[in-house]
Amino acid sequence: MDLARIIWLLGAVLLFLFLWRVGVGLLRGMTTPLPPPPPEGELRKVNVKYRCSVCGLEIKMMLAPEEDPEPPRHCLEDMDLVAPVE
Repeated sequence: MDLARIIWLLGAVLLFLFLWRVGVGLLRGMTTPLPPPPPEGELRKVNVKYRCSVCGLEIKMMLAPEEDPEPPRHCLEDMDLVAPVE
């Protein structure tokens, strides 16, 4: 066997092992259960944007005590939920 054929074979084996590890890692990631929710009163990560209908102020809420937080108040009115643009 010449050197070129050995290099091609070694490269194919390394590529196979890399793809195998990535595939097994993806399957393990999809089969592991989600962690339990944090205890009551502890802040949770959220990604919600609100806009004041009176003055136009926008805020982004990143932590909240619950999954679906109540809208904050600004200009003595509840702020409107802004739908994410996707």
